[in-house]
Amino acid sequence: MTISSLTYLIIITLFFFFFLELKHRLKQTSPLKLTVTNHLIEKLEDELHIALNINIRNEHKRMEVMIPNLSIETLLIGGLQSKNNKIISSVKTKHKDEEPREDGYWPAYIVKANDSTAINVKLILKIEPDLLAIKSPKGVWVEIKWVNYGPFGIIHRSDGLLVPLEKVLKSSKDNLKVYKKNSLTLYPIKTHLLGVLDDPREVCKEYISNLIQPGDILTIGETPLAIMQGRYKNPNEIELGFLSRFICRFFHPTSSLATACGMQTLIDLVGPTRVLLAWVIGAFLKLIGVKGIFYRLAGTQARLIDDITGTTPPYDKTIVLGPLLSNIICKEISKDLGINVAVVDVNDLGRVKILASSDKTIEPILKSALVSNPAGNANEQTPLVLIRPC
Repeated sequence: MTISSLTYLIIITLFFFFFLELKHRLKQTSPLKLTVTNHLIEKLEDELHIALNINIRNEHKRMEVMIPNLSIETLLIGGLQSKNNKIISSVKTKHKDEEPREDGYWPAYIVKANDSTAINVKLILKIEPDLLAIKSPKGVWVEIKWVNYGPFGIIHRSDGLLVPLEKVLKSSKDNLKVYKKNSLTLYPIKTHLLGVLDDPREVCKEYISNLIQPGDILTIGETPLAIMQGRYKNPNEIELGFLSRFICRFFHPTSSLATACGMQTLIDLVGPTRVLLAWVIGAFLKLIGVKGIFYRLAGTQARLIDDITGTTPPYDKTIVLGPLLSNIICKEISKDLGINVAVVDVNDLGRVKILASSDKTIEPILKSALVSNPAGNANEQTPLVLIRPC
């Protein structure tokens, strides 16, 4: 190969990567962000009244975005079905510049640049008392379906959140399970079904404070922590590209990156250039017997993404990302409880990955204790594990 042809090849390659990255960065998305600011659950004689205050913020400095439609759908999670179970829902606008409507109609509304608006969602839950006595529901899944309209075109969005009911309905708690391993005692802690309305620090204090002893270690599952941070997304909202459709076919069928949506999620997080280079280099080294290079080059999130069916309902229909600020959260909870804390990713194959810990010296103990995965990988609902040296 002559120098001129080599130079030509390098230029073509660089142009390709530049075009790939530019197309990714210029991809039009909506700047609107929906968050729950506060909530209230009130138990009456035969009803539960739930109020959710939701903020919608436009994070763009110049773009105005319209919301031509917004509605909600609800689903009772857990418990027993009955035709007499009912969820009555309503949405009330709280726009600064418009009077709220009482008829339930959503008037098309403009969220101006660097501004916000709000809505109030009210739910009235009616369940047969006899069914409550047998098995209480775990929560209400609220799906907010809304349309964003602007320079990017029309985007149909769907934001789901869980309103937990187990604590309010005083569901019976399972007995504390105990496992012995070498010189350690392991306590998987069953909690209510967690969601974005839960704070990780408060959850740990509620379920652990009265159990801990000096020397204990608390582990938190990375997926439940990510869910509490709202780090999950509906696959219907993911805009697929040719790169994700192509590369995903080369991964093991059980991998969360073996689907176009799972792979596109990673591309959206770290960029197409990094993913493509990681795949090319990883594929080449795999041919000579060196495995796992793709995940090292593509970054931490490549191992942490859980595709649909990868976690407990109702999040089994979403793609869950890895958590953020794990080190800070470990230190905060460790300070709250007075024991060491770690965020871990464990599976039934005996793989233990420690994302963060309040003290690095406890990590060998964690790997030994968690190799049998005492928290489980199904619907055990045990995101916390207390480890106690005997």
